[in-house]
Amino acid sequence: MTGEAAELARAQSRIAWRRWLMRGLIRTVGYTLLARVTSTGKQHIPDDAPCILMMSHISAIDPAVCIGEITNRYVIPMTKVENTHNPLLRLIVWWWGAYTVRRETVDRRALTQSVDLLNAGQMLLIAPEGTRHPHGLGEGKDGLAFVAARTGAVIVPAAINHTQDFMRRWKRLKRARADISFGRPFRFKTAGRSRIPRDELRLMTREAMYQLAITQPDPALRGVYSEIDNATTTTLEFV
Repeated sequence: MTGEAAELARAQSRIAWRRWLMRGLIRTVGYTLLARVTSTGKQHIPDDAPCILMMSHISAIDPAVCIGEITNRYVIPMTKVENTHNPLLRLIVWWWGAYTVRRETVDRRALTQSVDLLNAGQMLLIAPEGTRHPHGLGEGKDGLAFVAARTGAVIVPAAINHTQDFMRRWKRLKRARADISFGRPFRFKTAGRSRIPRDELRLMTREAMYQLAITQPDPALRGVYSEIDNATTTTLEFV
């Protein structure tokens, strides 16, 4: 574990009180004034195993919705580095203890931090598409599969609905809507290997994305994975 990653892992217990406070504000003030949040499938979220919440991403408020709705543990978001360029967002990223990724390249620093946090037993929030897709799932990137296969982490699909309308509703002084469906958890079959060939890693990504599409109750938001009859599970082990 690198020095930076080790410090990130050690910091988790020190900042638990900040996360407790922020999650409380989201669930009280946020749920009362800003958004009506519902969810199904929360029983799929493990209490303590290394875990990745694989989130569909249709609006800017999706990470906050997930942070507020998961109450049995704290989830650590991977967030785009551009969020730290805004003073308010930079404060939120620091307060919660999120970590950043540079999306225009293969960010080995972010991959290393992800692996080390999972090896420390944490739960990460990752949007596998790498950016927002408000009109349906886009192609998944291989970063999530890479860190999940390297660590043996459990993956829980999290399909989000309705949040893409949040700005329109706020302008009309209405609460936003947010529905989260947590899907069947799984991990990748690796046969003990720490390095996965590129073509197999790509298959892992495809099969994981289809599980996210299956979890999505709105067919219109399944995007490029709409043909769920094409889903395979060759590399998946359900838990």
